[in-house]
Amino acid sequence: MKILKVRSDHGGEFENESFKNFCEKHGIILEFSFHRTPQSIFNEMAKTTIHATNMAKYFWAKVVNTSCYVKNRIYIGPVLEKKNTI
Repeated sequence: MKILKVRSDHGGEFENESFKNFCEKHGIILEFSFHRTPQSIFNEMAKTTIHATNMAKYFWAKVVNTSCYVKNRIYIGPVLEKKNTI
């Protein structure tokens, strides 16, 4: 079987010049999904919170809801001199 396409989420193992050259040489299409989505940010915030506080994992939904609440109430774009993309 021949690999036709590789899709990655910008993981370092697939985002480098040597892998890009390999794919071009073998006719493999290399695609990347969006790097940061709101869902991935909330998941990262929840994982960090649960890990840092040694909280039980069954609080996952509440932690994700709290992450969403916090994210929707802070805006650090002016501090970082960036536009809020999420």
